Amino acid sequence: VQLVESGGGLVQPGTSLTLSCVASERTHSMGWFRQVPGKEREFVGTINWNGGRTNYADFVKGRFTISRDIGTFTLYLQINNLNSEDTAVYYCAAARWSRIWPVTKASEYDWWGQGTQVTVSS
Repeated sequence: VQLVESGGGLVQPGTSLTLSCVASERTHSMGWFRQVPGKEREFVGTINWNGGRTNYADFVKGRFTISRDIGTFTLYLQINNLNSEDTAVYYCAAARWSRIWPVTKASEYDWWGQGTQVTVSS
């Protein structure tokens, strides 16, 4: 499975941003992670194979929304009210069909995108 993210960039605090991740084929659960230099990759959220269930990290607090279009194999991450702490490289990931829901650990994902940088700054 190949994953290609897009949508990152330099954005101002308080604005919204939507990241996309296109998969090369249908996948099981997909997730978003983020990483800043010197820290481990951090779980953001995950969505099941048909988009019917989502699970988020506690820090999300309603600002992040994950969705997917199963017809186009596309995963989305909408982030509202961006702040400087959201600055990171954001990665999408896909899990094998054998993984058990919810898939929240980086080690449980089998394919990763290359990452897209999000920088929140005025």
